[in-house]
Amino acid sequence: MDGKVFDKSQLLSIVDQTVGHYESRAAQFWEGTRDHDVSQNVQTLLSHLCGAAQMKILDFGCGPGRDLATFKALGHDPVGLDGSESFCAMARAHSGCEVLHQDFLCLDLPAESFDGVFANATLFHVPTQELPRVLSELRSSLKSRGVLFSSNPRGQNVEGFDGQRFGAYHDLEAWRGFMVTCGFEELSHYYRPRGRPRHEQPWLASAWRKL
Repeated sequence: MDGKVFDKSQLLSIVDQTVGHYESRAAQFWEGTRDHDVSQNVQTLLSHLCGAAQMKILDFGCGPGRDLATFKALGHDPVGLDGSESFCAMARAHSGCEVLHQDFLCLDLPAESFDGVFANATLFHVPTQELPRVLSELRSSLKSRGVLFSSNPRGQNVEGFDGQRFGAYHDLEAWRGFMVTCGFEELSHYYRPRGRPRHEQPWLASAWRKL
């Protein structure tokens, strides 16, 4: 990355500004994303899960609950998590699922409880210096051989604010480094939207199994 180091007050500001961005646009965000097709990502996670027919899945950064409702309709047992109080309320109302109000840098998750973690367009909000800790906490929340799916906007390993939202933009090599160091093995990766030239695929999606 570009060598940025944030102190505690700066990290709190990053969280406050990013969550505040979504809080102030909660209804607008829902209208803009409710019909997004992320079925490829959902199926990628589910295809790598093994065990009972009903899987317990943590939707990490669930937003207003679109994907919670999808997992529930497919017969699974999803739990949401989001830093925005408005999103949490919307997700509970939309999906009927349990939703945890926690910001990404201050997690309190039960150990070895989830078969899968679905982090769709969320982990890129974690500052690079905090990413190993957050990934390790997510790993600890997974059952043995559990799977973490992530989809993030890719970039040249830089981070900073885009308006009021903080983002860290990793390439595949850097992302692999973080995941492997934190005790995951790669299952698959691809770029989105599918069917387009690589320069028109800004999203890097990947699935990882807990070792």
